[in-house]
Amino acid sequence: MKAFVFPGQGAQFIGMGQDLYKNSARAKELFEKANDFLGFRITDIMFNGSEEELKQTKVTQPAIFLHSVILADVLGDAFNPDMVAGHSVGELSALTAIGVVSFEDGLRLVSKRAEVMQKACEENPSTMAAILRLDDEIIEQVCAGIDGVVPANYNCPGQLVISGTNEAVNTACEKLTEAGARGAIKLNVGGAFHSPLMMSAQVALEPEIEATVFNTPICPIYQNLTATASIDPAEIKKNLVGQLTAPVPWTKIMHNMIADGCTSVVECGPGRVLQGLFKKVDRAFPTESAELQDQNA
Repeated sequence: MKAFVFPGQGAQFIGMGQDLYKNSARAKELFEKANDFLGFRITDIMFNGSEEELKQTKVTQPAIFLHSVILADVLGDAFNPDMVAGHSVGELSALTAIGVVSFEDGLRLVSKRAEVMQKACEENPSTMAAILRLDDEIIEQVCAGIDGVVPANYNCPGQLVISGTNEAVNTACEKLTEAGARGAIKLNVGGAFHSPLMMSAQVALEPEIEATVFNTPICPIYQNLTATASIDPAEIKKNLVGQLTAPVPWTKIMHNMIADGCTSVVECGPGRVLQGLFKKVDRAFPTESAELQDQNA
């Protein structure tokens, strides 16, 4: 069984999606539709902008979404998942790719998500840090003893990202280093994603999600909130609302996909981050990047 997985924030790079735009008339049409919808030429930033421009949450999230969803679209019959999952904002990419929401609705939701998350970041100066080579249980215990910091992304065995106020994350990094972590690396992000500090964003996004038509997907999606598969539109909608303030259990998602029969993974979108995480679970696990085969698509 083949899984398609969709990356989240951090996978972006200057030049992302440019080959798609140049080599596929369909991709160009969708990118231009997005430029018109967003009211600015996001393609200019994606293809030729600065790192500083691209890393703004309000740009990064739609950029990753567009690269991922447009690639899935132009793959045509080669986009044939038995199951899908997306890391954080990648869940919206996955939902759009498997027909739960339309391209226009997916773009509207990801744009709103980015806008309200950026606002939450500006209201609450905060950050995230990757903790390396330390048991999850120790990280959870240390965070439980410090106000303002929580485990946020369970990325793979030996890599857990914490999220919270600047002061709390700094304190946690010191304590976790003392506890034996091989690294406590502050991330270049806008704020404390997947933490209670995103509650204002979740409250603002919920009515937008509730007002959107969700269809039955073409295959099960393993969601961030539960790490389990769903095909029920009402359940998918509820879980999508809850993921903004909840941790991403990506390690559990990978284990559950494999336990449910996944035998290979295709990463659909920028970068190779998720392939690397699957390799941390099983070095021999077959992974590849989705690529446009027909240059005249």
